[in-house]
Amino acid sequence: MSIYPKSILITGASSGIGAALALSYATPDVHLFLSGRDQNRLSKIAQSCREKGANVFEQVVDVSDQGAMAAWILKADSRSPLDLVIANAGISGGSSAENDERSRQIFTTNVDGVLNTVSPIIPQMITRKHGQLALMSSLAGFRGMPSAPAYSASKAAVKSYGEALRGSLQNDGIKVSVICPGFVESRITDANKFYMPFFMKGPKAAEIIKRGLAHNKPRIAFPFPMYAAIWLTSVLPMAIIDPIMNRLPKKT
Repeated sequence: MSIYPKSILITGASSGIGAALALSYATPDVHLFLSGRDQNRLSKIAQSCREKGANVFEQVVDVSDQGAMAAWILKADSRSPLDLVIANAGISGGSSAENDERSRQIFTTNVDGVLNTVSPIIPQMITRKHGQLALMSSLAGFRGMPSAPAYSASKAAVKSYGEALRGSLQNDGIKVSVICPGFVESRITDANKFYMPFFMKGPKAAEIIKRGLAHNKPRIAFPFPMYAAIWLTSVLPMAIIDPIMNRLPKKT
């Protein structure tokens, strides 16, 4: 039996890691359910996946819309029972105490969006005693970043939620993995005007994620040197780390 899923739903599939994952999973025996916010970009990715032989169903839907997400996900599951759901959609950007609106947008998309993606499908997977969930966090979720407070906090929430879900759903036959990438080519990193160490192209990141999910890794964190450095900042005394973190360039 193949270790790769045959019915896959991916949010945020119109660009970045989501698009790279869709293209990586696209094969003649796979059903792909893809969502995004931009119809033109999403249609191009969907068509590229079809050219690789996949059966593709795309939908423009806002992950923050709980009702619309539930309707879309359950419709997809009724068409082809979902083996893998990747809650990938997310936004970034600078935020601060003075930018309340932007901070709330980030939390709504990155946290509520994940809940709206996984919550509708969990009962279905429990009934089947089969399924896999992948939640897109970030290496920024290991430590609060002064350069992006709302983004790092939202990804920390996703990381903790995914780790807890893994244990909670283990006896129901559901696999859960948390994905924590560093800087990967995307519309988010396109906006960064500063040096990004260990910057990675989308297809390479997708293969790392795909391989990790195939082996049911609890945490898929990469690249390793950056993962090690970020982990170190989360365990060292704040008096040592704060002066370093406070000098990082701020996101716009």
